[in-house]
Amino acid sequence: MSEVATDTVLEVVGLSRSFGALQAVDDVHLRIRRGETVGLLGPNGAGKTTTIAMVCGLLEPDVGEIRVGGERMHPRTTAPRRLLGYVPQDLALYPDLSARENLRFFGRLQRLGRADLATRVEEVLEVTGLGDRGDDRVEHFSGGMKRRLNIGVGLLHRPTLLVLDEPTVGVDPQSRNSILLAIEALAGEGLAVLYTTHYMEEAERLCDRIAIMDRGRVVAEGTRRELIATVGEHDLVRLEVTGDAGAAAAACADLAAVDSADAEDDTITCLTRGAAALLPALLGAVAGAGASVTGVEVREPDLEDVFLHLTGRALRD
Repeated sequence: MSEVATDTVLEVVGLSRSFGALQAVDDVHLRIRRGETVGLLGPNGAGKTTTIAMVCGLLEPDVGEIRVGGERMHPRTTAPRRLLGYVPQDLALYPDLSARENLRFFGRLQRLGRADLATRVEEVLEVTGLGDRGDDRVEHFSGGMKRRLNIGVGLLHRPTLLVLDEPTVGVDPQSRNSILLAIEALAGEGLAVLYTTHYMEEAERLCDRIAIMDRGRVVAEGTRRELIATVGEHDLVRLEVTGDAGAAAAACADLAAVDSADAEDDTITCLTRGAAALLPALLGAVAGAGASVTGVEVREPDLEDVFLHLTGRALRD
């Protein structure tokens, strides 16, 4: 067996799933190696949660194959599940139990031996930053602490692959940072991580590679640098305007050095070459369309702009 094959923790080939007339996931391919964090980045409804439900064996694909640690995964298999830790969007905790009691309960469900379970509970409390709150009831925890404990449950049985479905939704910035620090540490210890998010900054911070999903398909995949390169040697110009932003964007798009111009509310986003030299022409085009510019921003593209370039709509839509 090749080195690449033995190092591969998750392999997804040609995965598709529909619900009636809705094609939720369409021909998705993914590979994650040991110690690698791969992000599924896309807006709500892009197919991220359906994809990971199939990866975790909770939903059967219409077409395609999933292998975890070389074992084929589907809803009727058990062997590959032992290699996988799944942390869902919804909290799976008992609020009237303490953090330590929750971990012991789920550890027994995962069939950890008594001595091993006792050790793992304390290790997981430390990893999630809850070592001093282990005996407190979960109902008294903040949202961020509950999220961290939820991740801890997925870590108890020492999985090879950790699957995280939007783990920072609804938490404050400090708790979000604590969660991201914990995930970074786990990947550094060799754990493979599949991370779904619609937060661009999380994907940029955590992920070695990013798969951008839109309407059920992976429209681009690679490192951050590789994805930004798909936009090419361009600048992003954002114009805040008053008046008809749609007409002003159309006028900007007619300029030879403008590759695309999109209007959203009172903002026009232009993908351009040579932004500094082009600004006077852009301002003239806006004025010619009967609108006025109230603010200008010029910067390099980011993943939000890559998504807009690939799909014609904003990541947050």
